[in-house]
Amino acid sequence: MYGEEVRDVGYTIQEIAERCEMTAHTLRYYERVGLIQPVGRAQNGHRRYSDADLAWIHFLHCLRSTNMPIREMQRYAVLREHGDATSLQRRQILEDHQSEIADQIVALKKAHALLDHKIANYKKIEQQIRVGGPKPCESCAVEMAECEKAVAAANVG
Repeated sequence: MYGEEVRDVGYTIQEIAERCEMTAHTLRYYERVGLIQPVGRAQNGHRRYSDADLAWIHFLHCLRSTNMPIREMQRYAVLREHGDATSLQRRQILEDHQSEIADQIVALKKAHALLDHKIANYKKIEQQIRVGGPKPCESCAVEMAECEKAVAAANVG
């Protein structure tokens, strides 16, 4: 993983891309911006990734799928290159990011509950239309007002 030695065994860029659910373009980009150290090459010049590379790339994919900014991933990658002496800083980066994810989960749960409420409300309206019933009653209007207050409170548009 550390250096561009000649390596005729290992995974091709396409194999890594498929295993990590990424594109070859993304892998090349990650290498270009320093998230992945220069990868060993086969005699034909093609990249050959090791199992250690695969594990690291899986981790990068996980971080990115949680919307960690590339710049923060780069900071983590630089610290990683310095070994165990940087474990405190790396842990802090991960803890900070985990806290951000927890906040996002809370906001998503609120939004999900709000959507459930809105969908149920629309189903009531549709049922009233199908059976030719009266227009939505005052209590439905009250529910809609409460729903809109919940939207404002949750800062969800």
